[in-house]
Amino acid sequence: MALPRDLIDIRTIYHEPAITAFARGREILDRFPEADRIPVPSHWNIPSLHGNSGSVEDWVRIKRSTLVLGVKKGLTMRPNGRSAHFIAPSTSNGCAMACAYCYVPRRKGFANPISLFVNIEAVCAAIRRHAGRQGPLPEPDSIDPEFHVYDIGENGDLSVDAMIGDNVRDLVALFRDIPNAKGSFATKAVNRDLLAYEPRGKTRIRFSLMPERIARIVDVRTSPIAERIAAIDDFVAAGYEVHVNFSPVILYEGWEADWRALFAEIDDSLSDAAKAQLKCEIILLTHNAALHEVNLGWHPKAEDLLWRPDIQEGKRSEGGGENLRYRSGWKGRWLARFQALLAERMPYCTVRYAF
Repeated sequence: MALPRDLIDIRTIYHEPAITAFARGREILDRFPEADRIPVPSHWNIPSLHGNSGSVEDWVRIKRSTLVLGVKKGLTMRPNGRSAHFIAPSTSNGCAMACAYCYVPRRKGFANPISLFVNIEAVCAAIRRHAGRQGPLPEPDSIDPEFHVYDIGENGDLSVDAMIGDNVRDLVALFRDIPNAKGSFATKAVNRDLLAYEPRGKTRIRFSLMPERIARIVDVRTSPIAERIAAIDDFVAAGYEVHVNFSPVILYEGWEADWRALFAEIDDSLSDAAKAQLKCEIILLTHNAALHEVNLGWHPKAEDLLWRPDIQEGKRSEGGGENLRYRSGWKGRWLARFQALLAERMPYCTVRYAF
């Protein structure tokens, strides 16, 4: 796929020296022959990117023009039990898009462009071994009726990663051939190259959706909501299982009317085949105090929606960060109201997970 220059125009590649020992590393370097190459000891240790508050002013430029290449060290699977049964080792970290609520920059620093890991064979082998030890899914559950599901895109957006290299193609092919497992990832981008990957029902794509007028503020550099909705039928026809993530659900004056209109748009757009297999996740916004400060440096308008201490309360995260979520008690009522609105217009859309 020709890279959309407004999204990705790689001019600088930071890379661990070891990446040239891997075919995927050499392939990606060859794809960007004019990019400056800067060796670094670790994809986690790039002072000019990570933790450099001065990068806030160049947030979008860095995401568009910078790529990091490394070797994935940890290959363990983490139990999940919500969106997936297991979280697979990430083949990427960071993103070319710039959603204002994204949690990844909280861990990796201010700029957080795409980091791709080139030892894809090791990642695929680890997943295959792990799935082989699981045996059949003991019984149907809210995650899947038949397969163990592995989230393969926890820290990035694989639709965009696939514009740079073939890791995503390899992962789709991997799950196609594992008898008891399925891959899954969420995306805010429409990359129609994925339609040719032949998933044969073994990869679940979850298109993240929210009202368009809010997405224009907080879903920065992503595919328009209407384009994501329009892609669902095509991805189902291509052999993907396609679900939707209503995420994050942001509360503001008029949110109910906006979501009701979105449900109507989805319902009016989808084929019967897409509706028959459609399920969803619902995730209310969790924000972060440190990210709030970062956003004030590059996109303060988003914080008018995301930072609402009048209806939010603090919660210390497992990693020690100060998060904000909608106040308990009220959150449950708002979530119930959201689900009622969904059921009114899209009763066929089963809620797999709501939080």
